[in-house]
Amino acid sequence: MKKGKKYVAALAKVDASKLYTVEEAVKLVKETSTVKFDATVDVSFKLNVDPKQADQQVRGTLILPHGNGKTKTVLAITDKVEDAKAAGADFVGGQEMIDKIAGGWFDYDVIVATPNMMPVIGRVARVLGPKGLMPNPKTGTVNPDIARAIKEIKAGKVEYRVDKEANMHVSIARVSFEAKKIEENLHALVDALLKARPASVKGTYVKNAVIHTTMGPAIHFTFDGR
Repeated sequence: MKKGKKYVAALAKVDASKLYTVEEAVKLVKETSTVKFDATVDVSFKLNVDPKQADQQVRGTLILPHGNGKTKTVLAITDKVEDAKAAGADFVGGQEMIDKIAGGWFDYDVIVATPNMMPVIGRVARVLGPKGLMPNPKTGTVNPDIARAIKEIKAGKVEYRVDKEANMHVSIARVSFEAKKIEENLHALVDALLKARPASVKGTYVKNAVIHTTMGPAIHFTFDGR
């Protein structure tokens, strides 16, 4: 596949054999965006874990200090309708929302629910599960304090989760963010990832770390605490 001139020019700025510091990598990622729109800044990790083992399924959430520039559409399934609306939920309801989901409705990015609604939501678990939309206490999307859950998501809460190949991908910013804010978001993600290190993992935990923009070249970076 032939690469465009902009991509080739951006790629020429990156030393593929070098491990950049966070500060260097962020500076470079802003310089190598090849699109006209405000590109997303993504981070990818290759971890030394076996996701097939229950104790090595690295997963969690964190609120990025500066958000990631994406506004998520929130569906709240709860009987605390007024609380959810006041907190900023885009859609709120109970059984009627379950019926819409069963009919193929997916005009939202995340679902939050109060615990008492989970038996009802369980009826559409086969539909929501494969799409990664099933509410889960581990990610804070099942919460008796529905207002808090919604506010955290709207404030820039993101989920990190290792996939079947032990890779992890998280969107942390937009190219238009100040470099310092991207750095702080990246440090927050790295800190959360290191704290989530399974006790059973021996040796190097993070085998590879890359930052890049939408359609931009990959920039390998390093950090303390591997």
